[in-house]
Amino acid sequence: MAVWALGLNHTTAPLDLRGRFAFALDQIAPTLQSLRRSVGAAHHPEVEAAILSTCNRTEIYCAAEHAALDHTVGWLAESGGVSPALLRSHAYTLTGDQAARHAFRVASGLDSMVLGEAQILGQMKDAVRAAETAGALGSTLNQLFQRSFSVAKEVRTATEIGAHSISMAAAAVRLAGQLFEDLKATRVLFVGAGEMIDLAATHFAARQPAKIVIANRTLERGEKLATRFGAEAMRLADLPARLAEFDIVVSCTASTLPLIGLGAVERALKTRKHRPMFMVDLAVPRDIEPEVKALEDVYLYTVDDLAHVVRQGEASRQAAVAQAETIIDAGVQSFMHWLDQRGTVPLIQQLNAQAEDWRNAELARARKLLAKGESVDAVLEALARGLTQKMLHGTLAELHAGDAEARQQTAQAVSRLFLRKER
Repeated sequence: MAVWALGLNHTTAPLDLRGRFAFALDQIAPTLQSLRRSVGAAHHPEVEAAILSTCNRTEIYCAAEHAALDHTVGWLAESGGVSPALLRSHAYTLTGDQAARHAFRVASGLDSMVLGEAQILGQMKDAVRAAETAGALGSTLNQLFQRSFSVAKEVRTATEIGAHSISMAAAAVRLAGQLFEDLKATRVLFVGAGEMIDLAATHFAARQPAKIVIANRTLERGEKLATRFGAEAMRLADLPARLAEFDIVVSCTASTLPLIGLGAVERALKTRKHRPMFMVDLAVPRDIEPEVKALEDVYLYTVDDLAHVVRQGEASRQAAVAQAETIIDAGVQSFMHWLDQRGTVPLIQQLNAQAEDWRNAELARARKLLAKGESVDAVLEALARGLTQKMLHGTLAELHAGDAEARQQTAQAVSRLFLRKER
């Protein structure tokens, strides 16, 4: 069984390219079906597949009888509307133990923009559940991911990899604090109501801003989140008219097109008499048009812009990284041993089926003899002799076939298999 992975992340691809390959959770099932149909057409009908898509990465994990990396690259390039050559220049392709090691490192937070962050583990679990629901998760990938979760748990328990880590949300608060002298005097708008906005709102709410507003396409969901923070909820459609009210705007939705355009921000700045606005776009693809960053009174940060902030303090965790890598190495070795053993499963199944056929044939023969009145001892003797002859027939035939060298090799194999001393 072959295992392979294809991905691009915050270290290999710019934000706008990553945005072309971002898949919302509700897109995963049809996307996996498309991938499996495409790879199946390349003579890999039993392919297993899972897709992990976050603001920092999109990764495809597959397993099949034979690896189909080139075909997977072609499929993903087509889905993102780019050439395979461009995708390859920003992607990584991994097979076998390297694919397993990467999955374990991702789950453990070692491949994240925020070293040791725990959010990625939940995102991986969501990806696995989505693949399972779509019927795309087989025994091999299931084993890979379950082992990655176990390794991640051990890493977090046995090391200090997550100690003092700074989340994207905490980094946004830190940067906002550098712009505004007193965050308690600011008015904050959150666009979206997903997990990332929930986390960001939690961090900003701790600084007790003057006002918090949640704008969401579905007002009911926005109100539910707003209630937790004593905030106001508003419809996304009202955002352009009210944008000027806010000093801080944090956006993270699943929209495929920007929600906040250059014109809307220019009008807001005019109304604000050019008082500065701090904006954070945590979405991939972007929620805020990139041209906004050029405006004089706007401080716009994307997920990639926050990298230098969240990486502060990583040096103190390098010892924990070394410990984590050791744990991951052991996990990879264990998984590859399991995968190697899986290669003998078809043969084992065939052997068991053959033995069951022999057993059934001899039992049927024994029952007939008993029905004819044969003694139990005679029937048992015939049963044992019949089974023994069936099991040894092929072996004895091989010992008498072929040239001297072939017979010698067969004799050695037979000795190992049948003449082992009982311990």
